[in-house]
Amino acid sequence: MKMPKFLPPLLLAGLGFLGVAASVHASTLDDIQKRGELRIAVQTQGPPFSMIDKNGERTGSAVELAKLMAQEMGVKVVFLDLDWDGLLPALISGKADLLAADMTPTLARATKVAFTKPWLYVGPVVATKEGSKFTSTNACKAPGTKIAVLFGSTGEKLSKTVFPKGVIKSYKGGGTLLLDAVKNGQADCLLNDSSAVAGQSAGYPKGTFKIMPDLLAREPLAYATRYDSLDLLTWINLFIDQTTLDGRLQKNLDYWVNSTKWKETH
Repeated sequence: MKMPKFLPPLLLAGLGFLGVAASVHASTLDDIQKRGELRIAVQTQGPPFSMIDKNGERTGSAVELAKLMAQEMGVKVVFLDLDWDGLLPALISGKADLLAADMTPTLARATKVAFTKPWLYVGPVVATKEGSKFTSTNACKAPGTKIAVLFGSTGEKLSKTVFPKGVIKSYKGGGTLLLDAVKNGQADCLLNDSSAVAGQSAGYPKGTFKIMPDLLAREPLAYATRYDSLDLLTWINLFIDQTTLDGRLQKNLDYWVNSTKWKETH
């Protein structure tokens, strides 16, 4: 049967609604269920959030929570190992459905990706080599002090304010690069998230580093997805709520972030 040349406005509106409904139905969650896997961009080495342990297994706080997400979805999890500066491009390009790392949801980053509600709050701290003349955060503010930060991190931006007379040295990769730079004398002090510094410094001999007690800011950490994946974003926010209520999130944080118990087996 031929369609009439001119359709009534109400019918046109109805057809338009059906078109929108069809496009909404083709969701990221549908794609994940159909392919049977949740693809997650993670940092290659960023303990205690993401790392390859001594048994050759991918684990860490953010990783274990991501595994739990896949379990709740009824799909398998696939991790894409990347350096820090490769995380956002992998998500934006569609290679990954989700970004799971110790990433702060900044306004600049949020122009490109959609962040979930925070699942943890941390703060940047300063650390130095034990026994050096840099015995406090204020000591690291001396003119010409070499400050190690991660390229593209919020710490890199903050360092320019906290250490206006310092020499900022940005490193591409994980936080262990900052610790190595301080340990080997390439930098005098480092600036990174407190949980990352505590977790990563545990891999060195005791007494190698001095971590300053003062937090320079209070920052949230969140997962991220794309703005065309708002269904997945909604699901993950619900996941964070549910695991907060049933205690699974706190159990994860107490093991991975609030202690170094994980070092005994990982």
